Amino acid sequence: MKKKDCYDLNAIDSKTRFVLAHSFVDKRTKKKCYEFLKQIKDSCYQQILERYLSEKHKKKKDRLLFEFVCDGFGNYKSAFRKLFYRVANLTSGVPIACKKYGLEHNNNPIERYNGKLKDRIKNIRSGFKNFDDARCFMDLRRVIHNFVNPNQELGGKTPAEVAEIILPLGRNKLLGLIRFVRHNNITIF
Repeated sequence: MKKKDCYDLNAIDSKTRFVLAHSFVDKRTKKKCYEFLKQIKDSCYQQILERYLSEKHKKKKDRLLFEFVCDGFGNYKSAFRKLFYRVANLTSGVPIACKKYGLEHNNNPIERYNGKLKDRIKNIRSGFKNFDDARCFMDLRRVIHNFVNPNQELGGKTPAEVAEIILPLGRNKLLGLIRFVRHNNITIF
């Protein structure tokens, strides 16, 4: 945004490529990181808790809990501990070539998502004029990624379709999504 850096925080499911949480912020403070991860807790905690309850009888090293992968920023770690203590795992500082280092989880899906964003922003010559314009663009980008654009890695399906979020959008998915939201009076941002 002009010459000021901002942060687009995203959480993507590695199997469905669905963006679970999104927040566009000017600084990655503890409070902002907590609010970001709270979106995941609000929408996915029941699944995370069910997995934990089915695994808690096992030794800690043998538990197959949900794995969150991040870049190692300290505020993510403290927010994660507050929200997901014991029920999920957090891995950070994962290299892209994780299999080479014997690691199972990586951050490739988020890196690809961010790479597409960088490609798109290059085409916006003057950048964003203000924070609200940039935030609206990022919000719309997430919705289009989840519900409109098919993903080649997902066999031509959208992340929402793979996540079994089936909406009657028709052939023109963007127009169908606009009509669906308007008709059902819901908010998707």
